[in-house]
Amino acid sequence: MRARYGVPLGITAVAAAGLAYSVGFEARFFRLRRVTVPVLPAGMRPLRVLQVSDIHMVGGQYKKQRWLRSLAGLRPDFVINTGDNLSDPEGVPEVLDALGPLMEFPGAYVFGSNDYYGPTPRNPARYLVEKVQGKHGLNGNAPAVNVIHNPWEQLRDGFDTAGWLNLTNTRGTLKIDGMSVELTGLDDPHIKRDRYEEVAGGPSLSADISLAVVHAPYLRVLDAFTADAYPLTLAGHTHGGQLCIPFYGALVTNCDLDTDRVKGLSTHSAEGRTSYLHVSAGCGANRYTPARFACPPEATLLTLTEGP
Repeated sequence: MRARYGVPLGITAVAAAGLAYSVGFEARFFRLRRVTVPVLPAGMRPLRVLQVSDIHMVGGQYKKQRWLRSLAGLRPDFVINTGDNLSDPEGVPEVLDALGPLMEFPGAYVFGSNDYYGPTPRNPARYLVEKVQGKHGLNGNAPAVNVIHNPWEQLRDGFDTAGWLNLTNTRGTLKIDGMSVELTGLDDPHIKRDRYEEVAGGPSLSADISLAVVHAPYLRVLDAFTADAYPLTLAGHTHGGQLCIPFYGALVTNCDLDTDRVKGLSTHSAEGRTSYLHVSAGCGANRYTPARFACPPEATLLTLTEGP
């Protein structure tokens, strides 16, 4: 009897312990990563950029809110928010409160699909199926129906009032100690809201440095930014794989980006050019899958330095 039931019970116990750890501990084990990217022209002083992404705020996430507020102590030169701030239609006030100290600094943002639409329960195994089928978001799947519409306009108004640049299929410029930092952004490719033709043409000659910003790092977007000679693209969306295998890594990216570049700094090549790509693993998760395993929630402080 013990031999018959011992193994299944052992597997169940290990699975339950893993679930408790991933939801109760790791999903709230917030960390800051530091990355150096050599992209600045000669003679420019280093720039410190704080990237926050995929907050997926749900009411009552007080530890996450406190941690986000504490990031203001880093004193970045500017902040980039790469979207998916919400996982609760009632979460806008808490997002704005948590990001309030950061909005004292210059900044810019793009939105992700979860800023526009509320999440729905979903079997995590579908991400593996979609990876095999080459279907991600609305890129190959049928349009979403009967979805919850989040009050993204309130989020936009809060960011705009604070002076952050809205990079929704447009360009903007930040002045940092007399330096001109151009930012070119796209709306979320995951739900086909990107309009690259509206921002095409590459960096402005008048800018000291130009960066590209998008929520989901789809290859068509990375190809376009790289071909247009942007030295660095900032993105989020992937959650770093969210549920990863120790010593192996991510199984999915929830887009057509390969799992080797699911998070952190890498490079991307297109049309004979190569640029840097930084993908944030984000600091939250969908309210219906609030677990992380071998992939702690994060924000990133990027230090931009002189390039070759």
